[in-house]
Amino acid sequence: MPIASAQILLKDRNEALRLYTKGVQQYRKGDLQKALETFGRSLILLKDDQPQDQVNILNYMGKINQTLGQDTKAIALYQQVLAIFHKYRGSHQDNLTKTSSINEGITLSNIGLSYQNLGQYATALKFHQQALAIFQKVGDQESKNLARSSEGTTLTYIGQLYTSVGEYPKSLRLLQQSLTIMREMHNRSGEGIALRSLGEVYNSSQQYQKALSSLQAAWEIGRMVGDRVEQAASLLSLGRVYSNQGQYPKALNLYQQALTITQQSGYRRLEGATLHETGVVYQNLKQYPKALNLYQQVLAITIEQKDPPAEALTRTSLGSTLLEIGQADAAEKMLMTAINIWESLRPGLTDVYKVSIFDTQVQTYRHLQQALIAEGKINSALEIAERGRSKAFVELLTSRLLLNPQNPSVTKPLTINQIQLLAKKQKATLVEYSIVSDKLLYIWVVQPTGVVSFKQVDLPLTPLAELVSSSRNSLGLRGRGRSPAPKSEVVSQISQQKQLYKLLIEPIANLLPTNSNQHIIFIPQNELFLVPFAALKDQNNHYLIEKYSILTAPAIQVLNLISQKRERTGSHTFASLQGKNALVVGNPTMPSIITKTGEQPQELPTLPGAEAEAIEVARLLKTKPMTGKVATKASIVQQMKKARIIHLATHGLLDDFKGLGVPGAIALAPDHTGQINDGLLTSDEILSLNLNAVLVVLSACDTGEGRITGDGVVGLSRSLISAGASSVIVSLWAVSDDATEFLMTKFYQNLRQNPDEVAALRNAMLSTMKQYSSPYEWAAFTLVGES
Repeated sequence: MPIASAQILLKDRNEALRLYTKGVQQYRKGDLQKALETFGRSLILLKDDQPQDQVNILNYMGKINQTLGQDTKAIALYQQVLAIFHKYRGSHQDNLTKTSSINEGITLSNIGLSYQNLGQYATALKFHQQALAIFQKVGDQESKNLARSSEGTTLTYIGQLYTSVGEYPKSLRLLQQSLTIMREMHNRSGEGIALRSLGEVYNSSQQYQKALSSLQAAWEIGRMVGDRVEQAASLLSLGRVYSNQGQYPKALNLYQQALTITQQSGYRRLEGATLHETGVVYQNLKQYPKALNLYQQVLAITIEQKDPPAEALTRTSLGSTLLEIGQADAAEKMLMTAINIWESLRPGLTDVYKVSIFDTQVQTYRHLQQALIAEGKINSALEIAERGRSKAFVELLTSRLLLNPQNPSVTKPLTINQIQLLAKKQKATLVEYSIVSDKLLYIWVVQPTGVVSFKQVDLPLTPLAELVSSSRNSLGLRGRGRSPAPKSEVVSQISQQKQLYKLLIEPIANLLPTNSNQHIIFIPQNELFLVPFAALKDQNNHYLIEKYSILTAPAIQVLNLISQKRERTGSHTFASLQGKNALVVGNPTMPSIITKTGEQPQELPTLPGAEAEAIEVARLLKTKPMTGKVATKASIVQQMKKARIIHLATHGLLDDFKGLGVPGAIALAPDHTGQINDGLLTSDEILSLNLNAVLVVLSACDTGEGRITGDGVVGLSRSLISAGASSVIVSLWAVSDDATEFLMTKFYQNLRQNPDEVAALRNAMLSTMKQYSSPYEWAAFTLVGES
């Protein structure tokens, strides 16, 4: 190389090094824009034979863009870093040091964080998991410290991601792990971020004292290490805790401190979040002009920063404020845009995360329903009520039923015309409930003629969840194989059931069919899934089941998808489903179960009544019952795949045994695999089956219960329908032995006379009522799906 060229090269290299040093100093001072410009000038002067310097500068530039909310730019910069690692891997120039694989992991994790900030949670999780795999493989001690600290950082990111999608227990577990690692590695900055993230989860879980303790410690660490971003973030989160407790002056003071830092330092995303929370305070204080002004400022920032989750949240706040000041039309437009953004964040998430993220977004759907009702758009409000429930269930069903396996998220919401057509096809009256606030309940009635009616019900001061709970408790619930509570323990059933009847049925009584053989399909929401509709009592002391044929569905669209499947597979007579097409299980040899780590195994009690029930049901279905040690999990699962009628009389359990967010299990005989909880068929395992059953009867305890979410009840019934069952009979509480045996025998006897499952169940309840007067004995079972 000519001397002159070498001198120019040396001069450029020295200037690049000087600029790099200057950029680092500016970064540490918080002069991010200046640092970004300086690093850019330095990068231009570097040559291809300086990969380590390029990596250092690109990483700084990526981190600055992340901090400034420019995540798309950050991803592009980090991808350049990955390209350099890949280019020099294994070559003599792979002297990006022996920690190059760890640095690659750090870059992958940073890319994950940017996708997380953009609301692309599924993509983010993939990058974080790739990073963790790298950190956890590191062997040599010198590199292990860096890998361990980096693992802690990535666990914090994943914990924050789970917080974003509403998976708080998982988030807490990961953040606690991260905090332990950061303290072990004496990483004060990482410790502060983990503490702040923990405080935010505690705040979301309404554990305010724990939240304050974690956030104050995080703020103190941020101050000690001079991290302005973390100081502002901790102040913002502290303000949220005080705001949630109604301590608005304290919250406003903290927000102002956070705002000062964010505006001085150019942290636009944090500035927007702080302004938004300030707007929330003014909205709660009914100072609507101030709130609207702040929300408009925030909206501009979220659009500028390309921050979809924050934009949807801000549009929801704007829409709710516009609604409160009577501008329903403007609120409708704002809220509809917010919903479209929320729904764009869902693709790629697993079913469990789709369920939990929807719970963080449900308020937007409720506000939009209120805006539409205020405008007199009753049919449009019903469409949104439908669109705002069981979305994950609908997508899961769409995929499982092979209607659109490649992209289930493109399933279009039902229109009012499609809802009316379904009511006509089902020859049923659809009753959809929507709890839009603590004070307000909406009810739509869609008759088989297509007529849509709407009623608005003002709720009492007693929370609806409390009313439902006390109503259930009034029945004196116990467990299968046990006696019901003595009458002295049972509070007035009549008044409890009448109160719910007055709220849920009386407003629409004149819209319901007069012929008791006509079906009513109730579409409940949240705690209403646990209402024993059959046992509700009118003012003349008549139970609802005495007047109507009742079934339930989690959503009209779920009902529509089940109906489409049954149309494809065809209907069958009861006689054609007997014999080899029927599977009956009763009182299997009970497994020993462990519900919590460290517990001693407990063997479930035997159910001789369930065995007697299975023998009689098998006789009626012309098949052989599977009982005792023959009813192993492996054997039953294999037969379930072929059976058209499945009857399981055993224990039902509510626990989430695998910690996957899908609670519920059915007790079967162990396969002697040596695994924990051998013999339990869990909801998540059922979800993976491919069933072709027309009817599944879970004659067991609590099989209709589970995790109550905005997506419906996540548990056994949801898993069975998702796996392919057309209808499922489940219990709303722990049923008693004798009455259940009597009821189930009557049910199948009725089914032989009339293939209408709803009518068969209703008449079985009426027969059982004559023999066992308490609703506890006869009202537990409900049919979910279509008849």
